[in-house]
Amino acid sequence: MMPLTRVTRYVTPLREGGSLPGVVEAADLGTYVCKFRRAGQGPKVLVAEVIVSALATRLGLRTPDLVVLDLDPEIARYEADEEVQDLLQASVGLNLGVDFLPGSFGYDPDRVVDPREAATVVWMDAFTANVDRSWRNPNLLVWHDELWVIDHGASLYFHHAWAGGLTDPARFAAQPWDASDHVLAAHVDAVGDVDAELRARLDEAVFAEILDGVPDAWLEPVPGAETPAQLRAAYVRFLTARLGGRAWLPGGAS
Repeated sequence: MMPLTRVTRYVTPLREGGSLPGVVEAADLGTYVCKFRRAGQGPKVLVAEVIVSALATRLGLRTPDLVVLDLDPEIARYEADEEVQDLLQASVGLNLGVDFLPGSFGYDPDRVVDPREAATVVWMDAFTANVDRSWRNPNLLVWHDELWVIDHGASLYFHHAWAGGLTDPARFAAQPWDASDHVLAAHVDAVGDVDAELRARLDEAVFAEILDGVPDAWLEPVPGAETPAQLRAAYVRFLTARLGGRAWLPGGAS
């Protein structure tokens, strides 16, 4: 389970994206980028962040540590920006904290990256159907001269179709993924070289363990999966089905 800590101060909004995350300080003396559960497309984005962050770690990629941030309504009282104040008030309770990496900077095209590491990033994004790692928004940081993957909320899009009920995992398993706009598209041809190794690190038991780390509060019921346990099982089925297929592999690796 992710550590739980309390927000002590809202520092500043990050306006690069549409979901308006903010930098906050917490009772554990940490500084975090807070992803609010009532921003953008709601808690499903936080669920995707937790799942894909855990997958990245399993695959050997660097990604910031996560915590659960307990947001008190008093924090909103001291915020002058009405848009931010509304978001804070709507998100009272449990939100997601992403460890702030001070001094990090965005990935640029002139940087040399390890080919296997780059291929692993592409493989993970293909597996999770991430549509948000382009040059417009690379979602890659360089910190202490090492590459870090961040912002995974645009992955696992299939759960946004669950409003009318659970969909078929086989459709997600067979859904191709387009690498043409990916920031590391130059390394697509190497995905086949890392495929077997990365698959061997994942299985149904790993997915179940990862889903156990998602707080119940973010697993909102949908028709056919009304409890957190049923939703966790649905995610496990979808990820297991995807792992069992090859249609999503880019660059002819399938």
